[in-house]
Amino acid sequence: MRDLPQRFQDWFDSKGWSIHPHQQVMLDRAGEPALLLIAPTGGGKTLAGFLPSLVELQGGAHEGLHTLYVSPLKALAADIKRNLGTPIADMDLPIRVEDRTGDTSYTQKRRQRADPPHILLTTPESLALLVSYEDAPRMFKGVQRIIVDEIHALAESKRGDQLMLALSRVQAMSPGLRRVGLSATVEDPAAIAHQLARHPDPCPIVMADPGPDPDISMLVTEETPPWSGGGAKYSIPAVLDLVRQHSTTLIFHNTRAQAEIYFHNLWLANEDSLPIGIHHGSLSRDQRSKVEAAMVRGDLRAIVCTGSLDLGIDWGDVDLVVQIGAPKNVKRLIQRIGRANHRYNAPSKAVLVPANRFEVVECVAALEAAREHDLDGDPKGPGPRDVLCQHILIAACSGPFEATELFRQIKTVGAYSELSRAAFDDCLEFCATGGYALRAYDKWQRLKEVGGTYRLRDPRSAAQIRMNIGTIYDVETLKVRFRRAAQSLGEVEEAFAASLTPGDTFLMGGQIVRYEGLNQMTVEVSRNKGREPKVATFYGTKFATSTQLSQRILRMFQQDRWPELPPHTAQWLQLQRDVSKLPEAGRILVESFPHDGRANLAIYGFAGLNAHRTLGLILTQRMEAKGLNPLGFVVTDYALLIWGLTPVADAAPLFDPANIRDGLETWLQGNAVMKRTFRQAAIIAGLIDRNTRGGRKTGRQATFSSDILYDTLAKYDPDHLMLRITREEAMRGLVDFGRVEEMLQRTAGRVDQVNLDRVTPLAAPLFLEPGRIPVFGEARERLLQEKTEELMQEAGLTDL
Repeated sequence: MRDLPQRFQDWFDSKGWSIHPHQQVMLDRAGEPALLLIAPTGGGKTLAGFLPSLVELQGGAHEGLHTLYVSPLKALAADIKRNLGTPIADMDLPIRVEDRTGDTSYTQKRRQRADPPHILLTTPESLALLVSYEDAPRMFKGVQRIIVDEIHALAESKRGDQLMLALSRVQAMSPGLRRVGLSATVEDPAAIAHQLARHPDPCPIVMADPGPDPDISMLVTEETPPWSGGGAKYSIPAVLDLVRQHSTTLIFHNTRAQAEIYFHNLWLANEDSLPIGIHHGSLSRDQRSKVEAAMVRGDLRAIVCTGSLDLGIDWGDVDLVVQIGAPKNVKRLIQRIGRANHRYNAPSKAVLVPANRFEVVECVAALEAAREHDLDGDPKGPGPRDVLCQHILIAACSGPFEATELFRQIKTVGAYSELSRAAFDDCLEFCATGGYALRAYDKWQRLKEVGGTYRLRDPRSAAQIRMNIGTIYDVETLKVRFRRAAQSLGEVEEAFAASLTPGDTFLMGGQIVRYEGLNQMTVEVSRNKGREPKVATFYGTKFATSTQLSQRILRMFQQDRWPELPPHTAQWLQLQRDVSKLPEAGRILVESFPHDGRANLAIYGFAGLNAHRTLGLILTQRMEAKGLNPLGFVVTDYALLIWGLTPVADAAPLFDPANIRDGLETWLQGNAVMKRTFRQAAIIAGLIDRNTRGGRKTGRQATFSSDILYDTLAKYDPDHLMLRITREEAMRGLVDFGRVEEMLQRTAGRVDQVNLDRVTPLAAPLFLEPGRIPVFGEARERLLQEKTEELMQEAGLTDL
């Protein structure tokens, strides 16, 4: 066992602390090439990662950069900088710590390259940018350690692939670099270690004591949850009571839009004027910083938030987490729960609030999974080639490279350890010439081979490449400002802004603002004192329920009774069983019934929102071909409702796996989804510039450019690398066809069709989903209530 240096031991003693066992292990094994630590939230894993660096730097002999720290969030890097300052100041350590993110000034970035700090806190995008500079070898030559925090959050996305590719370059510049990964929530530690390792070398795993199980419950109110919707407005009185009973409460939402709406309704009911804030990624940096500072000071009793506060930021004395809406993913739930009682061996306290009746079932399933430590996650496939293409261009920016040496570096990355030389050469050829159909255009002639090395054909293009480094493809957004004010309120989606007309009111940062107009790509607004916004808020991405949670729900349906469910939900499921039947894991339940003059088909696939949307497009296309006259469909995480003119007597042939795959092939050709996927991959791979020296392109400009390119390649070079990447990405990601495949394999063509003469209890809420009954205007609430009562009466649900 390696003893703590005396000044460190004295510091621990002054705090009344003793070193945790996993912190001691990380110190003892600090010399290992790679190490992954899995420790509970509040278990001091960040200090465990930094402790060896602080010990090694205490003597003041090291010059230049010693430790790189990479986190998924800029805010997390800033928080770590603040927290590291305490031990460094208390022990008077000769250590300089700085952060480098998108918020860092240009002057400071230039100085950091010339005179790097001992510890640099950064993000994957900033690290990729740093390795693209010609002076990167000088900056990184002495770096000893890299700490990847919340590595699970990076490992599931292209940001993780981008990070590990950049890390392979840093490792080549400093062969003795040691890697450390930190995480609290991992369903498959071996898979994360595989990504962190420098292949073919292994990455050992250190498992800390997981501590006590969290205290999780589901909110049960006198008022029953609504049949549909995601707002959970019914829960506000009960949630306010919880806020009053605790010091600081984080109220998590799955989308920014839901967070805005809930915060607005919470304020309207906040008769005690409790200090409550809102925090999400669309708010301006200034507004987020104010909320963060207030949290640290303990000035706020509650914060309505989204994934912007998911990760390991230690904001004040949070003693309760409330999750509004089903978490959709057990890992996300555990991560959010960990924000409460951020102390070692202290149980976190959390309350789940179902937004609607079906989410009651989903919340109970999530609670059971959390208690059984059954985390969910899908296996990660091979490294995406659009990110690889970007990395090749980044390497060229830093200077000439030898292809075989770069290939060797890339093969050390877990996600690319099985990459073939032929696949690498495909990407290299694309980066050099643009591919067969584009090689005649100078714009895409970016690399040239000279004396066995590749280099930029025009060195001036490095600046343009650097401007477009990144793997996050954000929805096109526009700044929101008050008229004649320089300060930004935040951002809204370009498509949302285009839907507004002067006078429309919407929510932004918890206040109602009035849309005045668009001025030079900025949304100008004025204050509005109304109580209800005309347009709820900007859009938001909806999470899909994980496969594991869906399977738990299906198993729950097969129980004889449901004592774990509130009576109103248990009675609802029993009525469904009496009237029709409940879905089963190994079969697809299809209900056919008339309603409102239309023939309806309710399909319970339990494949998730995105997969059901894909399935709906394929099935309606096939129904159209068979003369079944479909008119439209609506989807949820658990079901798909199609309505049309002709009843479907036998739905089983529609689900033939071969026909489904053929339908997907036909649908994908020239489909907007393919073009959208192409645009995203083309931007990441460097085929299309998102940013230029003249400013950022608008979404429409980028779409126009990519659509022309897509059509050109599809016509003249259908086997082009970018089209192959697009197909892989579309199948794997946007259209979620993997979940459709999983459903087809799980059910193996077994379809249970029940033909009925009225709406069933399980199908009734589908008619209330947005898009199915669009009711607008001042009478919206009353009309929607009348329609709901009519539906529930027909389905026999008026007493539940």
